[in-house]
Amino acid sequence: MDQDWTVQRVPAADGAEIVLHSTGTGPGIVVVHGGGVTIEMYRRLAVRLAGPFTVHLYNRRGRAGAAARAEPYDGEQDIGDLAALLAHTGARNVIGHSGGGFIALRAAARGLPIGRLALYDPAVQVDGLTPAGWLPAAQEAARAGDIARALALTSAGINTQSAASRLPLGLQVALCRLFLRTPIGRTMGDLLPSTLDETALIHRHDGPPEQWAGVGAEVLLACGADGPPYYPPTIEALARVMPRARTLVVPRAGHDALNRAPHHLVDALAEFFAGA
Repeated sequence: MDQDWTVQRVPAADGAEIVLHSTGTGPGIVVVHGGGVTIEMYRRLAVRLAGPFTVHLYNRRGRAGAAARAEPYDGEQDIGDLAALLAHTGARNVIGHSGGGFIALRAAARGLPIGRLALYDPAVQVDGLTPAGWLPAAQEAARAGDIARALALTSAGINTQSAASRLPLGLQVALCRLFLRTPIGRTMGDLLPSTLDETALIHRHDGPPEQWAGVGAEVLLACGADGPPYYPPTIEALARVMPRARTLVVPRAGHDALNRAPHHLVDALAEFFAGA
């Protein structure tokens, strides 16, 4: 889509380069994208928020030309990279989506200078609310190189509200093989092993919501009304313990609504970041 973008190379704490794509004017918002995708999925969101805001996109480690991710994965580089970008841009607003929401929330809990934090379908495990039983089988399939099976198990395990998740596994695998031939499917397939590592880290941080009670930022906890059913109780549990949090269930929205950027969601985000 037609839009003016600036591209900067920002040094990370370990000397790696973070390639930052920015558009718009006004106060900055840094977007921490979800697992299995790149910033290309968030350009529509950036364009629709640009104008009153400057929106900053960057690929997290191991994606689309970004620096390699340290192994074993512990998320520390992700937090460090976000800290570097906040320092470089002066932005105090952050959007985190799915696994990126987990990273952004950890960063806020560490005391990074985040004034306003919007989390959409944050992949945060609270008191076992998010299903985890599918993960070992998906990891085993990925290690064996059977990405279609690993993706089918992952999709069914995460998207429990989907009719496709109730199909026979063999049919789900066949559908995933077709999906892997598409551009977005190839990207998700290539990134699936790292996505599963991130999911495992999220589940290792399972616990009571009180572990996030120290987050002092103004927080908007949002989820889609048509998305996985575990997100509404998750954001409600988080909101009860965070001193400056509110929840929002977005109508006509699934897990990918942040990528689709419908106007009613973008307007709600703009209102939140404007301080309303």
